[in-house]
Amino acid sequence: MRFLLNRLIHAIFLLFGVSLLSFLLLSLAPGDYLSEMQLNPQISPETVAALRHQYNLDRPIPVRYSHWVAAAVKGDLGFSFAYNVPVTKLLSSRILNTLLLTIPATILAWIIAIAVGVISAAKQGRWEDQVASAGTTTLLITPDILIALVFLWVALRSGYFPVGGMVSVGFDELTATQKLRDITLHAAIPITILVLSIIPVLIRHVRATMIEALHSPFVRAARAHGIPRSRLLLRHVFPAAANPLVSLFGLSIANLLGVGLITEVVMSWPGMGPLLLESVQARDLYVVIGAILISAFVLQTGIFVSDLLLLACDPRIRKGAR
Repeated sequence: MRFLLNRLIHAIFLLFGVSLLSFLLLSLAPGDYLSEMQLNPQISPETVAALRHQYNLDRPIPVRYSHWVAAAVKGDLGFSFAYNVPVTKLLSSRILNTLLLTIPATILAWIIAIAVGVISAAKQGRWEDQVASAGTTTLLITPDILIALVFLWVALRSGYFPVGGMVSVGFDELTATQKLRDITLHAAIPITILVLSIIPVLIRHVRATMIEALHSPFVRAARAHGIPRSRLLLRHVFPAAANPLVSLFGLSIANLLGVGLITEVVMSWPGMGPLLLESVQARDLYVVIGAILISAFVLQTGIFVSDLLLLACDPRIRKGAR
């Protein structure tokens, strides 16, 4: 409990720091959404001043931040000027759409990375390892935006995978099976882009940790006792190499969120990426802060899950926590 409590306190302070810096930097930036309204001759200065007072934009930054924090603790992240809805309501639907891509992409990427990394380490120096190394190198030097554009071109040329949005026209009239198929076809290309963008780093980490474990003294002793190679890899070597990979899980989510923003914009997926881009362009202050805060929360959740897995897998950490 002490270990988990320390991690929880650390996450709370980090989220507080992210919110403070985001609020401060965005508030100090010149102009806001209401400044654009002043350029409209049909809107009187009195109306703009009344709106500025209504949303506390005419108060000092410390006062505005304290009011925002007090409301955020209750689940109110402010009001969106551009969309004319509460920020919490706006972000709740968008984050679900983003998770619809990131969760399957994370699971699929780790399954492929573990399989390819283990085989590459077991066949070190052979053609299997060379093919895997060449593939990961190619993906690493390819920009994420180029990968997204290539798959967008493939989807447009093939005509099989729909492009734009997450559902087709007339979605409400489809049966449950047809709705599932429609969403799957819309999500297939974005998920593929996410997997290809994060998988090279994962494969290289799995390969490196497996090779390090394969050269450990206990592995040489197990080989001397005649343990079969497949059993040795799966029952002894991989569990020994699991700790660094579990720690990498939280960081892979951060990378996935960054790539996800680009992918959603290119593929017109209605997630956090297009919303954040539109809100920055419109200077919609509270939407931008809320999107940044939720992204930091998702990242902290991934790191917290990594800590729980480490606590469960490694008795040394449990002993140190006690």
